[in-house]
Amino acid sequence: MLGTRIITAVVLLAILLPALFAGSPWPFAAVTLVLIAAGGWEWGRLNGLGQPASLLMGLALAGLCLFTLLGPGLAALPAGLWWGVGGAWVLGSSQALRLGPSGWPRLPLGARVVLGFVLLWAAWAAIATARGLGLNFILSVFCLVWVADVFAYFGGRTMGRRKLAPAISPGKSWEGVWTGVAAVLLLGLAWTFALEPRVAIDGPSLYARLLTGLGLPLGLLALVFLSAMSVIGDLFESLIKRAVGAKDSSQLLPGHGGVLDRVDALLPVFPLALALNSLVA
Repeated sequence: MLGTRIITAVVLLAILLPALFAGSPWPFAAVTLVLIAAGGWEWGRLNGLGQPASLLMGLALAGLCLFTLLGPGLAALPAGLWWGVGGAWVLGSSQALRLGPSGWPRLPLGARVVLGFVLLWAAWAAIATARGLGLNFILSVFCLVWVADVFAYFGGRTMGRRKLAPAISPGKSWEGVWTGVAAVLLLGLAWTFALEPRVAIDGPSLYARLLTGLGLPLGLLALVFLSAMSVIGDLFESLIKRAVGAKDSSQLLPGHGGVLDRVDALLPVFPLALALNSLVA
């Protein structure tokens, strides 16, 4: 299993990194479009659509992303979109987590499909837009999610006592969450005040924009909020899987599960990062 995980990770990096570091944002937008379309297929399967309908959902999602890219363009997307999607994440996820796994299947199938379609499209649009703001910006958002996740895991393993959501994800603890948040705050401060003044970069990171644009207290609070929403994204996907008795969203990524398993924490964070960035842009 470990060998399979490593091989899959190497293949993914070999595809994603050249696209991410390309001189134009288009290659990365194209690669992530394919991944988010696969996520659409997984969403359909997790929510009871048959194989043909799930494939159709993935293709329709890819078509909308492509139209967005080639039609009006990512630059035409208004800041209000990110606030609307972010608000939907905050309000909708809190309600879903309150109802628990048993409450999710009670939502009409059409509502679940449309919700997934919109959230996945918005996440892709936000990721592609973030790449257009510069490598430093998009990497800072990715690192926020990765650091929150990694340190939450180790904090939970070493200090975890109080379960965060035992009915949804028994392994998560409050101690892990706060360890992840603390790590993100330290990362943001170090990135803004130690790294960026000393390294030639293509633009300010999310951390620098928030900590200097909003002021240190509000900027740190914004980072706490984004860290918390990365946990919410993870819990939300776990809730859907638990509702249908699935261990992984699919087996598209051998050793890693499915696309949604790998991007769940990113889905709310990128739109919200762009929403907050609009306050200081």
